[in-house]
Amino acid sequence: METVKLSQIVMKWFPDMMPFLKHNELNSLIVLRDGLGILEQNDAMEIIQYSICEHQSSAPLQ
Repeated sequence: METVKLSQIVMKWFPDMMPFLKHNELNSLIVLRDGLGILEQNDAMEIIQYSICEHQSSAPLQ
């Protein structure tokens, strides 16, 4: 198992998304069962999408 920041996943697979993610999203800790080295692109996108949804669900409504 390996713990990484979401920013590491984004930088590896989708660096063009960096400006669109919030600082707290990028600093989210993600635990990867098999490590970053074998993470596939589709799995990376799923992790990014889930993380964004998690942060949106905890955001206060204005």
